[in-house]
Amino acid sequence: MNQKSGRQLVLDMPLRTALGREDFLVTPSNAAAVAVIDSYPDWPSYGMALVGLAGSGKSHLIEVWRQASNAHTVAASAIGSIPADKLLSSGALAIDDAPGGSLDERALFHLFNLARQSGGHILLASETHPVSWPVALPDLASRLKALPVAMLEPPDDALLRGVLVKLFADRQLAVDEQVISYLMLRMPRSLDAARGLVTEADRLALEEKSAITKPLVARVLQQMTAPGLFPDEG
Repeated sequence: MNQKSGRQLVLDMPLRTALGREDFLVTPSNAAAVAVIDSYPDWPSYGMALVGLAGSGKSHLIEVWRQASNAHTVAASAIGSIPADKLLSSGALAIDDAPGGSLDERALFHLFNLARQSGGHILLASETHPVSWPVALPDLASRLKALPVAMLEPPDDALLRGVLVKLFADRQLAVDEQVISYLMLRMPRSLDAARGLVTEADRLALEEKSAITKPLVARVLQQMTAPGLFPDEG
């Protein structure tokens, strides 16, 4: 065994992500979208679009809705390869990453018709508003235009701070408030960035047998962004 290095070998063990409704932090940036998910099945339509940028919490809300509705979940690019009645066999379907790289427009239109006729529900998750999708099928374009939309706004300070604190706590890491404030001023404004920062800070702290400090998270920020962008403050 090599004793020359003071660093500790870190095994890359998967950490279970908590995706229950009670684990979703609600702030003004996502409250409207959360209210829509919580109101199921009392939706104004057979379909709903959940729109937000990457890292805004769409995947978590899809899982919350899946648990509440017993929905099947499928990527938008796969809907044409699976029979519509099978996709909607539970009465609810979440379609993620819409419109995807190769949306089968007729398959989606058929799913909308089947959901409306059978009393089912479809949740479409996308980074862009359905009206802006490059859809050639006029009937589908009309349906998308009429689809109610729940917007996830970019994370506000309250949400980012709460997510950082929770992510560190989930890993049983004691982190000083000054470290959280330091990250809040410098980190990219997304939940994905928060997860990546906490994961890498935990890995580096374990490797170096160190506490989570401002110098350590400054190095993590430098690794995850352009070199020299963030100063290494003590």
